[in-house]
Amino acid sequence: MEISKSEIRNPKLPRGIENSPPGSCVRVRPVRELKPLLLLVLGGCLAAAAVAGPPPRETIDALEIEENSFEQAVENFENSPWSDRLFCYHASLQEFKDEMDLTYDLIVCNPPFYNNSYPAEGKERSLARQQNELDFAELMDSVDRLLTKSGSFALILPYRGEDELINLAGSQGLYVNRITRVRGNKNSSIKRSLIQFSYTQQIVRENELILEFKRHVYTPEYYDLVKDFYLKL
Repeated sequence: MEISKSEIRNPKLPRGIENSPPGSCVRVRPVRELKPLLLLVLGGCLAAAAVAGPPPRETIDALEIEENSFEQAVENFENSPWSDRLFCYHASLQEFKDEMDLTYDLIVCNPPFYNNSYPAEGKERSLARQQNELDFAELMDSVDRLLTKSGSFALILPYRGEDELINLAGSQGLYVNRITRVRGNKNSSIKRSLIQFSYTQQIVRENELILEFKRHVYTPEYYDLVKDFYLKL
């Protein structure tokens, strides 16, 4: 059963998986001619809005596993200037991969920060981080299933997981194209890695991003990246 976008927004109708055929984990979306982008939203929708615009981009599908975060994401999407291009699914990545016959030009994952050796605090945060339910191997297997051969996969993860993920990606035929390693300040250790992969081997572009000179005094590079997404920074 297909439902229109206006029906999705009707508050009298349930949203998400309740509108799907029996046994399905995700709602059926309207048929669209443009190939959508898949954005994996784990615990929020800011990243989806950031990818959506401005400037205008193609349709984006977001994935949210935690129920309360899914409801909040749907509400935020409905109030977005780009609401006609934002769709949110309430499902795990494993369910989505198995049930949806789709491929994507871009997959953005934000973020699978934790695994069993460094669990997140709080039940909802642990679930949204997904590492107890979704390890790096499952993530890369899903990406290989959902990504077009000319597409890109980008994610943020803890620096200490960088080598493991790169090795797993390589086993799927994915090559690192770009890495940005993030420090809190110039004297702190690297905390995060932002990595972009594709099926095309090329010279890897590497750089570092420092967030602050000192507490709440941000570097110009970081400020330029995030200024459009904060009312006050």
